[in-house]
Amino acid sequence: MRHRLRATCWVAGLGFTAAIAGVCLTPGVGATATSEVDWVALNPAYKDAVYVKDAAVCATCHEADVHTFDRTRHAEVFKHKPPASGDCESCHGPRSKHVENADAELSLKKLTAAQQSSICLQCHQGGTRMGWKSGAHQTGDVSCSSCHYVMDKKSEHSLLTRTGGKDTCFQCHADVRAKMYKTSHHPVREGRMDCADCHNVHGSGGPALLKAATVNDTCYTCHAEKRGPFVWEHAPAREDCSTCHDAHGSSNRGMLTSNNTMLCLQCHSYGGHINLPRYNRTSNPYGTGCTNCHISPHGSNHPSGAKLTR
Repeated sequence: MRHRLRATCWVAGLGFTAAIAGVCLTPGVGATATSEVDWVALNPAYKDAVYVKDAAVCATCHEADVHTFDRTRHAEVFKHKPPASGDCESCHGPRSKHVENADAELSLKKLTAAQQSSICLQCHQGGTRMGWKSGAHQTGDVSCSSCHYVMDKKSEHSLLTRTGGKDTCFQCHADVRAKMYKTSHHPVREGRMDCADCHNVHGSGGPALLKAATVNDTCYTCHAEKRGPFVWEHAPAREDCSTCHDAHGSSNRGMLTSNNTMLCLQCHSYGGHINLPRYNRTSNPYGTGCTNCHISPHGSNHPSGAKLTR
């Protein structure tokens, strides 16, 4: 039975979400591409080329590639497709001209990043990839092959180019990698979280490819106790968690963007404080900072918590 778009399949007792070709992929069930690639539009050299429809012909020269490909998820899918599907040609296009003259004219490397991705999107569209064409990675000239390697199983899932999701992301996002090694950070490098827990790398309607519509909604998926509603709200916390926190890592406790008191004084710099002489030109809390007294910086539900002290 085919289930259009995303479908949750159960194979050998393991649940996984399959979106390849928009059908549920189970042994014995074929997958059909949802759209055709105009190969001539991608590369005029494809003109007059026809499908060989025999993977054994490809193996004559590309034996090592075929051997490693046989261990991948794609190979498993193609085993259950009709013989006329073309196997290698599903992704590489009609190869008759390449068989006759094995030059580099029909190499996928000659295509732009967007053109390369369009080949993958003939099957991998919909679901979490609906926002790909307007996403930051697509507009940043990143192709599917920048993060995924289909010819060999280099990772346990998703055919990533590295063993894990974070290592794949860190290929480009070196600044985030550096923050992850600071004292206070989310447990990404320890393997308890992954970049994809907060970001949809294939496109999102929110900022920074976040899975939720806003920064706060993304944070609330784990930190629900900070959502409120509160009787006494702290406006910056309600507006954007990143005003005070750097989610990728910080040298300050609690992933704060600045050290304790200095963070509060960026806004609360009026003259004097209730327990200090009025001639003092700035608030001057003692010890570990403002939170010695203002213990509920995210908001308070206490009747006497107007100053977030309860």
